[in-house]
Amino acid sequence: MTEELIIQILKDVFYTTFIILLPILGVSLIVGIFISIFQAATSIQEMTLTFVPKLIVTAIVIIILLPWIVDKMVAITLRMFTMFQNLPK
Repeated sequence: MTEELIIQILKDVFYTTFIILLPILGVSLIVGIFISIFQAATSIQEMTLTFVPKLIVTAIVIIILLPWIVDKMVAITLRMFTMFQNLPK
């Protein structure tokens, strides 16, 4: 294995991880901002008010995106296996 191949593999893995996590973290961020605005407007400073809705919305987004996430993970796994088969022995 050459250094270029290892760098390419790591780049693909990090990019795929970023693409998978971006929608989940984005939705969690948007929900957190809305809850923070609501707390500032109503002066409610309950800690569970920020945690529970973000947890529920994040779980819902993961369930909705699960087929897409599995498809991305299978694609990168097949790409890695194909790449490893083509390595010189």
